[in-house]
Formats: sequence, C-alpha cells, structure tokens
Amino acid sequence: MNSALNSQKSSQKSSRSIGIIGAGRVGAVLGAAFVNAGHQVVAAVGVSTASKARAEQLLPGVALLPADQVAASADLVLLAVPDDVLAGLVHGLVETGALRAGQIVAHTSGAHGLDVLAPVTAAGARPLALHPAMTFTGTAVDLSRLAAGVSFGVTAPDDLRDLAASLVADLGGQVEWIEEERRPLYHAALAHGANHLATLVNEALDRLRDAGVQHPEQVLAPLLGAALDNSLRLGDAAITGPVSRGDAGTVAKHLRALDAVAPESVPPYLALARRTADRVIAAGRLRPMDAEPLLDVLSGSGHKGGDSGQKEGSAQKQVPVVAAQRGGRRKAKGTGGKP
Repeated sequence: MNSALNSQKSSQKSSRSIGIIGAGRVGAVLGAAFVNAGHQVVAAVGVSTASKARAEQLLPGVALLPADQVAASADLVLLAVPDDVLAGLVHGLVETGALRAGQIVAHTSGAHGLDVLAPVTAAGARPLALHPAMTFTGTAVDLSRLAAGVSFGVTAPDDLRDLAASLVADLGGQVEWIEEERRPLYHAALAHGANHLATLVNEALDRLRDAGVQHPEQVLAPLLGAALDNSLRLGDAAITGPVSRGDAGTVAKHLRALDAVAPESVPPYLALARRTADRVIAAGRLRPMDAEPLLDVLSGSGHKGGDSGQKEGSAQKQVPVVAAQRGGRRKAKGTGGKP
C-alpha cells in the first residue's frame, strides 16, 4: 500500500504543469530544475534576446508566449520578475482573467511575501513566496548549485505549507519559513551579505591592480575563502586585521593611500571599518579606551597626518558623515554596544 501511495505522489508531482513568467536567470534555471524533478514546464515568457536564448538552452521545446497565455496554461504559475515589476504583473494577470480558482501562483522575490499576491487570492488562486537564497548566472552551472542544496525563504498560508515544502524539496532545497513582516529584513540581510560582498571584492581587486599586483584574483582567493569560512563558523571571532587590533596608524595609512589613488573607495572603507570596530568592541576583543586613537582616525580627525604635501581629498569631505556615526562610539564605551 505504501508503494502505491508513493507511486501516486510521484505521479502527482510529475503531472504538475508549470508556467514560467520571466525566463531570466532565476526563472529559466528553476524551470529547468522542476523539469529535472519530473514536472512539466508548459510555457514561458521570454521577451529579450537574452531571455529567449536562455530559454532555448535551459527549456528546450518550451513555447514562449505572452504572460496571460502562460498563466492560463499552467497549474502552477511561477513569477520570476524584478521586485518592482511584480505588483503590476500580478494586477495585470488578474485583470485579464488569466488566473483561475485553485491555481497556485508563486513568486521568487525575496523582498515580497504574500501581500503582493493579494489580488491573486481574491481571484481564487493560491499564493506562495519561494525565494532561493542563491545568486544565479542563468546557466546550467546553477542547476548543480541548486542540487547541492540551497535554502529557500518561504512564506505560505498554513494549508499550503506542505505543498511549498514539497516544491522546495523537488528543487533539492531546504525551507526557511519567513514571516510576512520580516521578509524585507530577510532580503536586506542577503543583499548586504552577497550583493555588497561582490562589490567589496571587486573594489579590492581594483585596488590591488592599482598597487601593481598582476594577478589579484590569485591573491584574494585563498584569503577571502578562509575569511568566509571562518566567519560562518566563528562569527565575530573571525575578524582579524588592523581595526580588530586597534592599529590606528595602519588604518590612517590605508586612508591616505586610498584617498590619493581611489577617493571613491574612502567612504565605504570608513563605513565598514567603523562597523568592524563596533563589533570587536562589543565582543570584548578591543577595549574602548584602546580603541580611542582608531576611532579618532575613523571620525576623520586622525588620518590626514603624514607628509605635509598630503592633499585634501574626498575622505575629508566625508568627515561629517562618519562623525555622525560616532554616537555609536559612546554607546560602545558605556554598554559594550550591540553587534
């Protein structure tokens, strides 16, 4: 009997028809992953040349149709579009009568939950928010990454939780249940950690090139790999470097060098160094009294020393912004702060 039930469940999974609205990097890859899991992608929306090429590669043989036709042809409609486009798309699908009662409409936005799908619910369809916590290239490489196990930030009505968990399992992922009101914070954390990390890495690559390093990626790869691994395992205990030691003189030299070559890098360096100082002070690794010279440098008052010919640059222009952040310094001195 169990075999019969399992066979029935497998049949139900393989017979689910899926429509992909947005054959971008995320939509095309998830569509291909669903096909690999035994589902059928019946149609997709691909407007740009890149989307059409991606669909041809990842979803061969799948018809490219207008959004309303894709929605009307599927049991599960996956909306994989930019955050700011999602609400308008949902309203458009409802207004054209493309959705029907009992249909599942899921989106892949990290910032949005179920509220953006309220018109769907009013039309009798069922809403899901399924966000893969992964960066996508829009190529077959992503399928291997999905199969290795990726977390999905999921928000679902109580009676659809089992279905949501099943869909995520089909994609090889793990569910993280995110409350509706916390999705913006959840997404902010991911963007801060991943999107800003990419910016930071590229900044570091550029500055190494400025310093004459021929193969900056070879220099950074083991360093960044170890830093990420240590951070995920050890938290704030993984923080190393001059800020963690309170080396004000070294940080001042950094700021002068950046200001001379790439002044646009000074503000982000200051912001991240100040936040790093806050965290090591709060963790008890750097005493507030020992941090005073460093905090003076980060406020803008201590890094303009050195050669008398040192030119005024963007770092000085940023002093009011950084100085405004020094309220956190007083908090750290009195209470240890909150990391």
